[in-house]
Amino acid sequence: MKSSGIKLTIQEKLKDLRTERKMTLAQLSEATGLSRAALGKYEADDLKDMSAYSVATLARFYGVSADYILGLTECR
Repeated sequence: MKSSGIKLTIQEKLKDLRTERKMTLAQLSEATGLSRAALGKYEADDLKDMSAYSVATLARFYGVSADYILGLTECR
């Protein structure tokens, strides 16, 4: 985890959540039903096409709030 005071970007949070579970993008895609290509884009830097459905799906899967994923809170 990064030191407190440094806010993670949405991309960093998504990657951290996935790597904490030791999952590949392909495994995450299989588990969530979201495409591997889309998940890769979300972690890379292309959030313009990230739908509310994707945010909700990932939040539910990881057991965190959508606000955490979107960077509105640091509280999972």
